[in-house]
Amino acid sequence: MLDRRGFLGTAGLGLVGIAGDGLARPSRDLIGDIQRRTFAFFRDTTDRKTGLAPDRWPTPSFASIAAMGFALTAWPIGVTNGWMTRGEARARTLACLEFLAAAPQGPGATGVSGHKGLFYHFLDMRAGTRFGRTELSTIDTALLLAGVLFAQTWFDGEDAREARIRELAEQLYRAVDWTSIMPRGTFVGMGWHPETGFIASDWDIYNEAMLLYILALASPTHPVPPSSWSALTRRFDASWTDRYGPAHLHFPPLFGHQYSHLWIDFRGIREPYIASRGIDYFENSVRATHAQRRYAIVNPGGFAGYGADCWGLTACDGPGDFEATIDGRRRAFFSYSARGPGDRDDGTIAPTAALGSIAFAPEIVVPAIRAMHGRYGRGIYGRYGFLDSFNPTLTDGSAPLRHGKVVPGTGWVDGDYLGIDQGPILGGIENWRSGLVWKTMRRNPHIRRGLERAGFTGGWLA
Repeated sequence: MLDRRGFLGTAGLGLVGIAGDGLARPSRDLIGDIQRRTFAFFRDTTDRKTGLAPDRWPTPSFASIAAMGFALTAWPIGVTNGWMTRGEARARTLACLEFLAAAPQGPGATGVSGHKGLFYHFLDMRAGTRFGRTELSTIDTALLLAGVLFAQTWFDGEDAREARIRELAEQLYRAVDWTSIMPRGTFVGMGWHPETGFIASDWDIYNEAMLLYILALASPTHPVPPSSWSALTRRFDASWTDRYGPAHLHFPPLFGHQYSHLWIDFRGIREPYIASRGIDYFENSVRATHAQRRYAIVNPGGFAGYGADCWGLTACDGPGDFEATIDGRRRAFFSYSARGPGDRDDGTIAPTAALGSIAFAPEIVVPAIRAMHGRYGRGIYGRYGFLDSFNPTLTDGSAPLRHGKVVPGTGWVDGDYLGIDQGPILGGIENWRSGLVWKTMRRNPHIRRGLERAGFTGGWLA
């Protein structure tokens, strides 16, 4: 029996396994196979000596600090499932934290990895320093630190190397000066460039930034004031919608409802704002997930493939930036973009959107994943699980594609796996099955302190 708020064993969930050529073949456990392949993505593509994780593969790319946070979270998941030894997980984690602790910091535009404890969004895969003119990113630093703090708590042994992991994690977390990047005084800014200064936007609406604020509130060295959380939630009122189901805080792409929840167990804990609405933030993500499915059923854009068993919009790759006439209808397509109901929806479906929500709503996610694999698996499923995205509406192979290719019987299919989309798949499945990441992070004192400073009470906090 499926319980959307609980966990479930793996028997009978699908049909797929790993063949020598990386293509799908029958097995008894689709979800388990997806998780194992997704773990292999991090194992095979992350640099063993530095922990630098590529933004995407197989297209050559820079490293993503957010993907590094997901990779740090992946290693204990691998140990728990028997895909990696604790020794290898420990070695990889320690190498990454040593690299980050030694990485050069400063206000210069080149030759540094970060500034004031924050890190640049993208780093050169070889040098580990700022890639191009990318920004000093607050949210990506938060995603990196979530993996760092997960490692700090999970590696709890007496081994000197595990003690060193805990020490380095504490050092990295304490080094971040969150107050240095609040240019407008109330909210944490999105980022900074040495050439042009602060980005003009703040984290000031409901989205994935809940994690960022919990970490910033909890800082032992440079905490933001608790008033920043109350100021943030006062702006949430504008985000409520009941268009596709029960009222919930709306953020169009599903990753905004998933990222914070990968590391923080919001079930049963509430602060004054969400308590006033009679739900918790976990239930909000449950409702957002169901709303996406209902949107796909209504399918106002008339896209091919959409329905009760094929849905999922989030930030992902897309075919390219162009228009095309399909069946007499002029349609606009986009390359990498944040997609959601009625928001840059071009018919591109991302399996990570559904799979990242498996802990919220397995009763609709599991059937959708089985259906997507059964219908399109030959085109979209391979060595590391589902390719990032596909678009059944776009079947014209002569279209000016920026990524991927058109596959007969499937439509456009991306050619890459993206680290920040693989991460929610791996962690989301593990939280649904065992609660590993949630249970580990409940024991981290920084997470508890941040939640309490934001006003959360009840549930496991009690």
